[in-house]
Amino acid sequence: MDSGSFALFCIAIIAGWVDAIAGGGGLLTIPSLLYFGIAPSSALGTNKLQATLGSLTSTLYFIKKKTINLSEAKLMIVLSLIGSLLGAYLIIRLDNSFLMRIIPILLIIIGIYFLLSPDIGKIEKKAKISITLYSFTFAFIIGFYDGFFGAGTGSFFLVTLVLFLGFQLTKATAYARLMNFISNLGALLLFMLFGSIEYKIGLIMALGQIIGSLIGSKMVLKHGSKIVRPFVVIVSFLISLKLLWH
Repeated sequence: MDSGSFALFCIAIIAGWVDAIAGGGGLLTIPSLLYFGIAPSSALGTNKLQATLGSLTSTLYFIKKKTINLSEAKLMIVLSLIGSLLGAYLIIRLDNSFLMRIIPILLIIIGIYFLLSPDIGKIEKKAKISITLYSFTFAFIIGFYDGFFGAGTGSFFLVTLVLFLGFQLTKATAYARLMNFISNLGALLLFMLFGSIEYKIGLIMALGQIIGSLIGSKMVLKHGSKIVRPFVVIVSFLISLKLLWH
């Protein structure tokens, strides 16, 4: 493993850790891939490869710990996958500059909301909408967004699961990782068919993602909202600054 690959491996560990807690690991991995000379088109596909394996790791961990009920989530899984496939199909053909302008605003709103709501997600509340309606709206839309662009996907899943399905924050984090895995997988399949992926680098980073995802997932179950809430605030603001600076 050369020095560049080792650096990307270490970055992926940190990104996997951040992703497992609040999402936003792409904030680290995509710029790093570009820095080490990966072409932009290949960087997006390579990032999806490593992110998919990282999100799969934390999802399996949460399933093992019975934080996720797959039967409850099956419709969300299907709609998120369909959305991400459509989003990834479009990103290969269209410009995403419009999203670059509006997403920072949405993420800042999420960050402020979590910052000013210290009790958010501490206890499970009554759902405002059914899982079926959530699946056909938020799961599909956020899945589409992840396939098309992706920055902040974990935060969007997290906040909508808390606000509209009444999930406690630890449970919402687990389900957000599941949905993020599905949307990552859909986008990855399209990149494998029509895009470009640096498989060697992607798999090296995937190993780092797996390590970071396991560490982060264990911390979520151990510390709950004490760690998730501040991370959502920090990650939302950092992604917003990155996109605005761009």
